Amino acid sequence: MPDMLRRSLPRRSEARRILVGTLLSAIGRGLTLPFLFIYLTDVRGLTDTRAGLVIGWYGAVTLALSPLGGTLIDRFGARRVVVPCLLVEAVGTGSLGLVHSTGSALLVMTVIAIGSSAIWSGQNTILASLTDDGERQRVFGLNFALLNLGIGIGGMTSGAIIDTARPGTFQVIYLLDAVSYLMPALILLTLPGVGHRLGNRRTRGEPSAGGYLTVLRDRPFRRLVIFGLVLTTCGYAQIEVGFAAYAVRVAEVNPRVVAWALAANTVMIVLAQLLVIRRIEGRSRTAALAVVGAVFATAWLVLGAAGLVSAGNALVAALCVVACSAIFGFGETMLSPVMPALTNALATDELRGRYNAMSSMIFGVSGVIGPVTAGPLIGAANGMVWVAVVVGGCLVASLVALSLRRLLTAAQDGRVTTGATSPEPAPATA
Repeated sequence: MPDMLRRSLPRRSEARRILVGTLLSAIGRGLTLPFLFIYLTDVRGLTDTRAGLVIGWYGAVTLALSPLGGTLIDRFGARRVVVPCLLVEAVGTGSLGLVHSTGSALLVMTVIAIGSSAIWSGQNTILASLTDDGERQRVFGLNFALLNLGIGIGGMTSGAIIDTARPGTFQVIYLLDAVSYLMPALILLTLPGVGHRLGNRRTRGEPSAGGYLTVLRDRPFRRLVIFGLVLTTCGYAQIEVGFAAYAVRVAEVNPRVVAWALAANTVMIVLAQLLVIRRIEGRSRTAALAVVGAVFATAWLVLGAAGLVSAGNALVAALCVVACSAIFGFGETMLSPVMPALTNALATDELRGRYNAMSSMIFGVSGVIGPVTAGPLIGAANGMVWVAVVVGGCLVASLVALSLRRLLTAAQDGRVTTGATSPEPAPATA
């Protein structure tokens, strides 16, 4: 394991420090991530409907602002965009401890959405500029493992702290979360040589490098976006609503089993990520994406089995729920390094921010579609319609991934490694 970790670390010290910032901010994210709905309803007295509206509003604002974030990253450089966004995110997250009504909650979540709209795409752009294509897949995978490790640490810590009868405990974790967002901002401030504009400024009369229309005209990337939308709608987007609702209402397991299942997901990612990175290196990225769809489909089939056996054996049903989450986590360990690596293999320096922004928007769009469709589907035929739809959708995504291979070069598909030296970031000329 230590050897695999050393091999996965990026060669440049700046990229390693960015990964440290990812871990620190993820710990803060984990402190608050599982408890926002509980905080708004049980502590601040919002109804379930209003709390759902507040959380949905955050997703909508983030999705609407993401394209602007990508444009700003390409125009001014990721560092100039990410640092202010981290500061805004810190202010918004810290202010969550002060909300007292639906209106104040909507205001605070708007601030948080403004901050988070460009952080993910900006950080991916910075990591891509500090790595070459030969190591980029490993680095993105390690970044995802650190993200989940931090969320797991934060979740376990806050679980021992919070008490709905004591609002002050929630205020403490939101304040700690705010501080955690300052860590990557401080790290970026100590790295003045990274995160600059990657494309050269145009001289008068020189044609523009293009915008989002240019990105959408990229046929391989357009196919990758279709794959991502189908997979995340039938995969990630179902975890928050579909998975929990099916487990509790159809498989009839205790809600505590759902918490164990999510813990199993984190453990699987942290333990398997480095091994998976090593195994997929030098292999077809599109084949790996196709396997992800099959793994996700298998996870949902195991969950469907929990609903079938729940009446006769509650223990087996609970084990199936936990196994579903763990299997899903294994699929995530393949998706997390390959998807951003392939995105940045297709991107040009001038439009890298927009490519990463559009890739992050996939999760935003599916995050709106998935929860809205999960409820009605689970209510039909004792949840079997929902299982059939998500399993079928994941398998369709696998077919889309396989069709992408013929549109890529061997290097873009990861079957040919590039040189060993990491490129220097290319700041704009003054």
